[in-house]
Amino acid sequence: MLIYDLDLDSLTKLLQEWDEPAYRAKQIWQGLYQHLYDSPEQFTNLSKSLREKLAENVTFAPFKVKTYLDSSDGFTRKTLLELPDKNLIEAVLMKYGDPADNPQIKTSAPNSENLRGAKNRRTLCISTQVGCAMGCVFCATGQMGFKRHLSSGEIVAQVLFYARMLKERNEVVTNIVLMGMGEPFHNYDNTTEAIDRLNDPSGFNFGARRFTISTVGLVPQIRRFADEKRQVNLAISLHAADDESRVAMLPVNKRYKIDDVIEACKYYVEQTHRRITFEWALIHGVNDSPEVAKKLAARLKGLMCHVNAIPLNPTTGYNGQATSRERAAKFKETLEQAGIPCTIRMRRGIDIHAGCGQLAGAV
Repeated sequence: MLIYDLDLDSLTKLLQEWDEPAYRAKQIWQGLYQHLYDSPEQFTNLSKSLREKLAENVTFAPFKVKTYLDSSDGFTRKTLLELPDKNLIEAVLMKYGDPADNPQIKTSAPNSENLRGAKNRRTLCISTQVGCAMGCVFCATGQMGFKRHLSSGEIVAQVLFYARMLKERNEVVTNIVLMGMGEPFHNYDNTTEAIDRLNDPSGFNFGARRFTISTVGLVPQIRRFADEKRQVNLAISLHAADDESRVAMLPVNKRYKIDDVIEACKYYVEQTHRRITFEWALIHGVNDSPEVAKKLAARLKGLMCHVNAIPLNPTTGYNGQATSRERAAKFKETLEQAGIPCTIRMRRGIDIHAGCGQLAGAV
């Protein structure tokens, strides 16, 4: 039993079965998520007998670190993690700015808002599956196929792993994007349970608006997500403005057409009153022309949204090339002239294959 798979209620019930007082569950919860303990021995506020029960009955180690790579600019670290069943996943830390730019502020909670300045951003890209069933042609994870879902605890543990690393440097996690290996909405329950666990005010206390879930457009899950009225950010991997072009890149479009995805997005905005983001990998000569931008703008007209475009990151299984800086700028200009906000995102960790679409469970 992985301890990170337990919510506070489940942990409380487990301790009741062990004839332990209920308040012990809260102590363990705070130890895990506030103090970031990762072994029973660290819980010195618990009795020796309870620490022994924990050691015998639950595991605190959901994976082993196989290796890691740091990008040449020092701003990105990719870590290869081996699960107990020998499957491999990757998780990424992206750093923005220099923490030395800000005076150090001491806080009692590991994720206090006052350490979250723009110059001090520490973003985690977390995996939700081993492999992916969506088969997006330009994505290394999609090229490897689907192996299994991650449990909620295996998702949580990736965050805590990096949180401990950052704590040693007097830094904190500021943003979490569920954009690593896998389609989060294909593993909907475990993904949202992981977010709820990390969001718990009595534990890790990570604000809902600091999370972003990225999906290729699983329409029923988008609508379910909207009905739950979560404050978590939602990003849709769109990449094309017509069905013929999109199905060639994203096979899921055979099942969920662009019109269906856009209607679900409109429903999401109506239910949550939150802006939605559309992700767009700019591929030279495929989806980076002003004509495509105009077609996209027509699709998105009237929708409270933002387009996040990024030049395609290379993978061995796809021959497409990244757009040029000039074509990217023209694409952005065309969208903005039509009233659609657009940002050209900075590429990160390309030299270590840590960028969007490059994770494949191998370093």
